[in-house]
Amino acid sequence: MKLLLNRIVLCFVFLLIVNAVASQEIPKYDYLEIIVVQKANNSGKVKRIKVQEQKSLEGKQITIKEIEDLEGTSDLLNYMNAANWEFVDRQSVVSEENDPVWMSYIFRKRKY
Repeated sequence: MKLLLNRIVLCFVFLLIVNAVASQEIPKYDYLEIIVVQKANNSGKVKRIKVQEQKSLEGKQITIKEIEDLEGTSDLLNYMNAANWEFVDRQSVVSEENDPVWMSYIFRKRKY
């Protein structure tokens, strides 16, 4: 009887450990960088959206051409949101007062 009870407790502890390990798995993401070039003195009007070939685009429903055909940052954010890409970060680079502003938008999508 004692041996049976020990086995049941051991199986129960094993199941708890497996459950704890599975729940702590780190989710994996694909990251995508999109460069938006904006005019400096025209209230942020977008001149161009540029996407380089990236491994995270392979096998996805979105394409570089579709992204680069968008006209503004709100269109970009809406498009990426509709494709289930989550906005993560934005960084900008301004060199001179009248030079274009380079914006780097980072998006991520959970790998399934």
